[in-house]
Amino acid sequence: MDDIDRQLVALLRKDARTPVATLATKLGLARGTITSRLRKLEDEQVIVGYTVRLRPDAEPDQLRAWMWVLVDGNQTRAVIASLLGEPGVAALHDTNGRWDLLAELRADNMTELSRVLERVRLTKGIANTETSILLATYR
Repeated sequence: MDDIDRQLVALLRKDARTPVATLATKLGLARGTITSRLRKLEDEQVIVGYTVRLRPDAEPDQLRAWMWVLVDGNQTRAVIASLLGEPGVAALHDTNGRWDLLAELRADNMTELSRVLERVRLTKGIANTETSILLATYR
């Protein structure tokens, strides 16, 4: 990625629904150039999708939890690939310190959360986990 790609991604992070024409105007480039760059970023899987962000209180009945994950040996890539395929994992972060990864889990009820926890814990390459249920979000 060059500086223009980084600027393009920054604009899309603010609003992934920004029209190509608007992106082109803001970056001072032709619409065709923006379309080509987007296609290239998607083909190279730099951009892997577009999503909707909701306010934390928009889904008041949904359970959220944080799971810290310790990876066994050098299996981090395999564990990441497995966790990205888990529907209950809403976000996955690489971290430093005691834990290797931090997963944000989401479920509609405790039974579903329990199933997500079980599936994640059974993932090959995970040595240990620690989970905390999110009780409230203040910002």
